[in-house]
Amino acid sequence: MDLGERADSCRFLIRDRDGKFSRSFDEVFAASGVRIIKTPARSPRANAFAERFVGTLRRECLDRLLIYGERHLRTVLVEYGRHFNDHRPHQGSSHRPPSHDPNEVIDMTARIHRRSTVTGLISEYRRAA
Repeated sequence: MDLGERADSCRFLIRDRDGKFSRSFDEVFAASGVRIIKTPARSPRANAFAERFVGTLRRECLDRLLIYGERHLRTVLVEYGRHFNDHRPHQGSSHRPPSHDPNEVIDMTARIHRRSTVTGLISEYRRAA
């Protein structure tokens, strides 16, 4: 298994202690300079953030689309990741997106523009700049 260019962008691999991850699985990542971090034993909530994101991704996106292949899946995942981090409100951050700039002034008199994203599945609304 060759991770190619993607291994350069990874510093850590956080995984649980499931038996399906063999020693050779870890060695592939370790050979690329990725540090393997295992979640604590008997700690079901240690992986909660990742599982919540995956659940949200499935409910809001993948369960509603027919994926035609790997290229289509990658396109959808990139678009959804951008939507999730740049536009979608998050409950833990006072209903603001993670990349929200609190110093940004919003003109409340500007018109609202709709933009379709994730192959038309999701509509984003923003005030015109």
